[in-house]
Amino acid sequence: MVVRKTKKILKKRGHRTCGYGGQKKHRGGGSKGGKGMSGLHKHKFIYMKKYMPDHFGKIGFKGRKKKINSINLDVLDSLVDRMIEEGKIKEDKSGIKINISEFGYDKLLGKGKIKHKLIVQAKAFSEQAIKKIEEKGGKAIVD
Repeated sequence: MVVRKTKKILKKRGHRTCGYGGQKKHRGGGSKGGKGMSGLHKHKFIYMKKYMPDHFGKIGFKGRKKKINSINLDVLDSLVDRMIEEGKIKEDKSGIKINISEFGYDKLLGKGKIKHKLIVQAKAFSEQAIKKIEEKGGKAIVD
């Protein structure tokens, strides 16, 4: 066994192929079995099993939570204004009856101010929304 003090490449400098045969033999990712994570299910499988055992497969449980579509009071109020202008709804003494689930919303949130007396029907309300609706003399009806 020969112990080298210098690296082999230094000894081979100046020689055309540095001991790798043809010119293209030591070039590119093919000489190292592919670039990056290629070959982990083939020729680099043992390396993957030893050093990255959790690389493939799924872990844990991801729950299926339904996204709740919500609307704020100020947006609802501007929607009501537009509907009054278009003549789709009319304002009477008891208030404007509106069901927000018809517009694709589930919950009413309390951001903003309202001008109209509203009777709102929805699946859910925030506490602030209920408070603001009742201050104007309206009602919050839960489906």
